[in-house]
Amino acid sequence: MTKRLILIPAWNEEANLPGVLKSVAREAEGFDVLVVDDGSGDATSRIAVENGVQAIRHPFNLGYGASLQTGYKYALRHGVELVVQMDADGQHRAEDVTRLCEPVLEDRLDLVIGSRFLEPTDYEFGAIRGTGRSLFGGIARYFGLRITDPTSGFQALNRKVLRLYSGESFPSDFPDVDVLLAAHRAGIRIGEVSVEMREAPRTSTLHSGLRPIYYVYKMLLSIWANAERPEPPRDG
Repeated sequence: MTKRLILIPAWNEEANLPGVLKSVAREAEGFDVLVVDDGSGDATSRIAVENGVQAIRHPFNLGYGASLQTGYKYALRHGVELVVQMDADGQHRAEDVTRLCEPVLEDRLDLVIGSRFLEPTDYEFGAIRGTGRSLFGGIARYFGLRITDPTSGFQALNRKVLRLYSGESFPSDFPDVDVLLAAHRAGIRIGEVSVEMREAPRTSTLHSGLRPIYYVYKMLLSIWANAERPEPPRDG
């Protein structure tokens, strides 16, 4: 059987993590679970251990991308063939994990994105987030990658993707459409599966203060930098 791992990056999620872990245990049989605690100031790590899952704790807050990469490197070292990454706040549904994994397990895709918008939905973004989604989706299409939900963090990845994302170029803060485009250029087969998502129980720090401006600037700069690099050789 393919060794499978659910990767949950978490920062100060003691209120939401117990429900997420119970849902995963109920709906995603056959998966190990790893919580990467990004220097939380609460009981996130303790709650993970009390619920019987592995926890790795950063000594201080390193960023969402750094938490993901810690999980990717753990998966590679432990022979994991399939990783599903999902948020610790309950926005992603464990009921969708099996469907998300199917194209990877059937070797049709290397990376599958759980999309809120592949099919008609009542999920709503605010004006700023909706504009960002349209902008970055358009940029992705310009480079030949057609995705409807470029900011979704609910994804399934095989070892080919894990090796790519474990490199030095993976961002420590906000991995998003820039890393998807880098994966596309590296020959990673990317697709989407329709999923339902709940509204996040709290506002992301990405969408407060001046962070949205930094995010857009950083994404555009990263996309431009990747576009200027020679295209890497494709496997096979």
